[in-house]
Amino acid sequence: MSLFATYFTNIRWTDVVDIGLLWFVVYRALMLMRGTRAFQSLLGLLLAGVLFALSGKFELYALHWMLENFFVYIVLAVIILFQADIKRGLAGAGGRLFPSFSSQPAQGAMEEIVRASFIMASRRIGALLALEREASLEDYAESGNRLDARASSELFLAIFHPTSPLHDGAAVIRKDKVLAAKVFLPLSLSKDVSRFYGTRHRAAIGLTEETDAVIVIVSEERGTVSLVIAGEVQPVADQNEMRERLLECFQPTARPRPARAS
Repeated sequence: MSLFATYFTNIRWTDVVDIGLLWFVVYRALMLMRGTRAFQSLLGLLLAGVLFALSGKFELYALHWMLENFFVYIVLAVIILFQADIKRGLAGAGGRLFPSFSSQPAQGAMEEIVRASFIMASRRIGALLALEREASLEDYAESGNRLDARASSELFLAIFHPTSPLHDGAAVIRKDKVLAAKVFLPLSLSKDVSRFYGTRHRAAIGLTEETDAVIVIVSEERGTVSLVIAGEVQPVADQNEMRERLLECFQPTARPRPARAS
């Protein structure tokens, strides 16, 4: 009997399940990290692992010693440096495993958001709307003024009117409810954010770097509407395009498509 046949004769069905689960976990982890800084760093770590193996094989003692000490601290370093990416990835994984817990806005609430956004844009009223998806925004909502009110275009216009005491900050929306207004979001510290963007855009990008929320920005200076998804600002031309984008964002299994080229 050949070595190949002997090897496969000794394989149990539990070994097949074990290997299959391991590959599934690795594959899902890579998919969650795809497009993030952590994914690029993972490629660098794989290269370091190859160098570590080769340095041991060819007796490159100095390089082997350095890499061996480097790997001792690498797990802690990865957690500290990429905690935002890890948090967002885990939140996305939880939402895919338990889609019933996602906070997809009701059709009526989504229409109110779309309508209010373009009314405010036409009147040059700045606004910031944070739409909750799988990752909870409860902690952020607690920092603002609690409303727990039904989402409507009239409510958004009242909140963001320049004379309103609630117009600064963001409104947090869960399904068909406005949880809170005057919520201050974390500003992005990324050096990749264009200087063209002001505080409102940096706050929207900052929240989407930490969670999977979808942010609607209405610019008072330019009278435009944009969506911010996973740290990317995507201008929308009209209500139909915004409605289509939001529907795509809240599909349980679909990934939001990139912005259309202008």
